[in-house]
Amino acid sequence: MTPSFDWKSHLASILEHFSCQTGTIHRSADGLTLSLVEQIGVPDFLIEKISIIPFGKGIAGAAALSREPVELCNLQQDLGGVAKPAAQQTGVAGSLAVPIFSSSTGEVIGTLGIGKTIPYEFSDLEKQQLTTAAGAVAHIFEQNQACQD
Repeated sequence: MTPSFDWKSHLASILEHFSCQTGTIHRSADGLTLSLVEQIGVPDFLIEKISIIPFGKGIAGAAALSREPVELCNLQQDLGGVAKPAAQQTGVAGSLAVPIFSSSTGEVIGTLGIGKTIPYEFSDLEKQQLTTAAGAVAHIFEQNQACQD
């Protein structure tokens, strides 16, 4: 985690904008796995399971691998197998994860995910807005990396 930036407040403002109850920010240093930076609303017993996520696994991993938004309008009834079984234990129904891209290389450097406790289909505008929020997260990632170099 980056101690100089208040990720919890930043994520809380994103969740408030979308009227969501849960959210995650993951970062990738290797292009293969996502590491949890911050979360809000994820049950304690699931924190370990979402701390490290391989690209292609779960909703966040699927967004990272596909380089596209991944949405489940009802996580509780995911029939496509995108969600991991433990994800259904969150109580989240509608969820959306988008990749975070490096502004310099275009590589996936993380994911931003949000969720509602009710079944919900996110609009194209909401997907676009979350993608824009992911761009702001990328900027913060890159600024903090530059400060550490």
